[in-house]
Amino acid sequence: MYKNEGRRRRTTGVSAERELVSKLWKQGFAVIRGPASGSRIKKGVYPDIVAIKNRHVFVIEVKKRAKLDHIYIDREQIEKLKEFARRAGGEPLIAVKVAEKRVWKAVPISNVKEVSMDKCRIDKGIIEQAEDLMNYLNSRINLGLDSYLSK
Repeated sequence: MYKNEGRRRRTTGVSAERELVSKLWKQGFAVIRGPASGSRIKKGVYPDIVAIKNRHVFVIEVKKRAKLDHIYIDREQIEKLKEFARRAGGEPLIAVKVAEKRVWKAVPISNVKEVSMDKCRIDKGIIEQAEDLMNYLNSRINLGLDSYLSK
C-alpha cells in the first residue's frame, strides 16, 4: 500500500464515522466517536463509536466501502469490540456504509466469520441482507409490551 493510499483510507473512514455520529445524534442518541479510533493503538480498546439511547448502549465499528463486497477485519479488532461492549453492557455491532447504495447497514457481531487465526470476514451476502442501521437500532430500543413485562 502506498503512503497516500493509507492516508486516504483513514480520511474516508473518519468522514464515514463523523457522518454516522451526526446521523445518530439527529435521531436522539447520545453519541461519541472514539478519540483513538483508527489509530492502530495496540494496547487500547477503542471502538469507533459509542451510541446510547434510553439506556441502550451500542458499541460500533464503522466500515465504508464504495461497492458491495466482502469486508475483512482483523480478528483482534473484533475481540476488542466485544470486550468493550461487554464492559459497557452494550451490544457490539458493525455499521457498514455502502456508498453505491447510499445506505447504512447493521451487521451483528454474530454474522462476522473467522477465516484465519488473525482475520475475520463479513460476507457480501450478509451485508446485502442486513437490516437498515436505523431500523435495527430502533427495533432494539423500542421494546414491545411483552418484552417489557418479561423483564
